[in-house]
Amino acid sequence: MSALKGYSDARALTLDHCIEPDWPAPSCVKSIVTTRIGGVSRVPFRSMNLGGHVGDLADNVRINRERLAQLCDLESSHIHWLNQVHGTDVVDVDAAFVRENSTSPISADGSTTMLERQACVVMTADCLPVLLCDESGERVAAVHAGWRGLASGVLTKAVSRFSDPSKVMAYLGPAISQTHFEVGEEVREQFVQLNEMNEEAFVASGTKGKFYADLCDLAYFALMDLGVSQVYGGDFCTYAEKERFFSFRRDGEHSGRMASMIYIDRAESNY
Repeated sequence: MSALKGYSDARALTLDHCIEPDWPAPSCVKSIVTTRIGGVSRVPFRSMNLGGHVGDLADNVRINRERLAQLCDLESSHIHWLNQVHGTDVVDVDAAFVRENSTSPISADGSTTMLERQACVVMTADCLPVLLCDESGERVAAVHAGWRGLASGVLTKAVSRFSDPSKVMAYLGPAISQTHFEVGEEVREQFVQLNEMNEEAFVASGTKGKFYADLCDLAYFALMDLGVSQVYGGDFCTYAEKERFFSFRRDGEHSGRMASMIYIDRAESNY
């Protein structure tokens, strides 16, 4: 996939508006990360806002979600949006889930599936999206990993759904970088108590009792501790790249949301 070719909105969402994860996932595993470009939402949600809970017009969100489905050649109902609550629940998108939750999003912060062409997706605007798959392409997962979820073990829940963590690979999507993510001493203490290695993810900010936290490092340490050594990504800062990404910490409650999505498709590539 080519890099973004500018910031003007388009009549339809294209691959040039999105990011394709750079990782050695099996060919049957499809993944994509949206940016804020390529949708129909107006300021302050310009333009590819996918969050229906941030104050944007419902019709705009619906059209933007349909554009994503069309880009990936998926039915809109096969993209399983979640009501994210900064918790640790990871739902199985199995046949029963598809039948019972096709219209109403369930409250959870991750999903996993072994079904073909049923997409796991999480929305973010500073929190870290983590995409997971195994080497055989039998299972995929998408995880919303803010600091609360990371501290509470959301990655542990997600990785536990895979039979062999050593054969799992992870992609860390766009998130707020350490330079812009100041937290209190209590947050640092939570992570250090979990794993002494986590201390490396914090540096003093210059304000008493405050530290800059690296979400990608915290996720990396957690994944390594779980036996997942194949970790990729972590290259984009949502806060710093205003024209490309939404950022809640930068823009406040009127920030839109991007999507990080993964699914299995053993047919010929539909991109």
